[in-house]
Amino acid sequence: MSRFAHPAGDRHAEMLPQERPPLAPADLNRINPAIWPRTSTRVEGTLTVGGVDVRDLARDHGTPLYVLDEDDVRSRMRDYATAFAGSEVHYAGKAFLCKEIVRWLQEEGLGLDVASAGELAVALSVGFPAERITMHGNNKSTAELGKALEAGVGHIVVDSYDEIARLGYLAEQQGKRPKVMVRVTTGVEAHTHEFIATAHDDQKFGLSLSTGAAAEAVRRILALPQLELLGLHSHIGSQIVDTAGFEVAARRLASLLVQIKEEHGVVLPELDLGGGYGIAYVDGDEAPDIKELADSLQEIVAKVCTGAGLPVPRLTVEPGRTIVGPGGITLYEVGTIKDVEGLRTYVSIDGGMSDNLRTALYGAEYTAALVSRGSEAEPMLSRLVGKHCESGDIIVRDFHLPADLAPGDLIAVASTGAYCRSLANNYNYLPRPAVVAVSGGVSRVIVQGETEDDLLRGQL
Repeated sequence: MSRFAHPAGDRHAEMLPQERPPLAPADLNRINPAIWPRTSTRVEGTLTVGGVDVRDLARDHGTPLYVLDEDDVRSRMRDYATAFAGSEVHYAGKAFLCKEIVRWLQEEGLGLDVASAGELAVALSVGFPAERITMHGNNKSTAELGKALEAGVGHIVVDSYDEIARLGYLAEQQGKRPKVMVRVTTGVEAHTHEFIATAHDDQKFGLSLSTGAAAEAVRRILALPQLELLGLHSHIGSQIVDTAGFEVAARRLASLLVQIKEEHGVVLPELDLGGGYGIAYVDGDEAPDIKELADSLQEIVAKVCTGAGLPVPRLTVEPGRTIVGPGGITLYEVGTIKDVEGLRTYVSIDGGMSDNLRTALYGAEYTAALVSRGSEAEPMLSRLVGKHCESGDIIVRDFHLPADLAPGDLIAVASTGAYCRSLANNYNYLPRPAVVAVSGGVSRVIVQGETEDDLLRGQL
């Protein structure tokens, strides 16, 4: 088993909250540096991030509020650029994308993956170099492909026979010759939730290796002089902390590279193993060290390709969650507190599944804490819930908060930088919260929060 292995089922959540070791009041004030942003500290019990007191953030910007530690996010970008020197690092924009994130990527020297014309528009709006952009998507429209060609994106990852024909026609019409990769479904089983496992055959992404669909896609691309085939792409899933799956995927991709060489006399120079690397959300979670991850993946590619008699291709990786996830928190105000005797206390906050859909969507787990003050009160078993008209509107299913919790207190949920704002919605007509970056004791809005006027705009 890989040194990064995280065996399926080995999670503390399988133990009932009442069965876990008892907590002391001091445990509730502890900030685990593996889960909270790198600049997080407790000052007289109050959380500060980027040198900014969360009480000031709530006062100045309101709640709910997404808070992003700029120094944390930038440092992780630099960690990837250093660890994967000689390879390509493309940030997966679906994790969280806005103009300011794109500026940080450009300044830190990373590339960018987009999955829609909208994400492409965000990148281009601030002058991000199109040649450092890769376009993904299982159902790219003619309009989206046309915009990608017009912009001159560096790579387009084709996902179907229809797309190959569509892209070839558009390329001929525009007089372009885009660089493409084939997304290959390798059949690797990732130990993650069904909804974020992406390499088994029975799902919407990619072209199957086992059925020969991927090899046929290669034939069709090579038959079109309008397209330049550069390599193969694979993505096995998300929130993965075990490199063993990547090794299996790389071996299977290498077998296809050998087949392509033997059948067509073509040696493809690039291999993209995707991303999906996990982060720590709760105590006990593991997360791979970036340098060790880079060394392992680069060694895997070199070993399997050399063993197959192939030159070592240029490796690309696509981290998203591991760059932006740990540096984000979501700040809420407590509204009502309801004790269900003999079970737990329900703590309702002023947001919910409209700003964090992940718990309801696929049972995500989080760490949360009282952050506007310290407390010496005994721990009480709690469930953090939102204000939506859904019983499944849960942010943190079972955890402990101080028994003296009161309305008006501030609760922060850690590791929410990835996928929370990206999946945010207006259920029950709640406006989506603002995103604030903090650094050096200063906060600044990088995505404005919505208002009721925004919700009504466009209605006739």
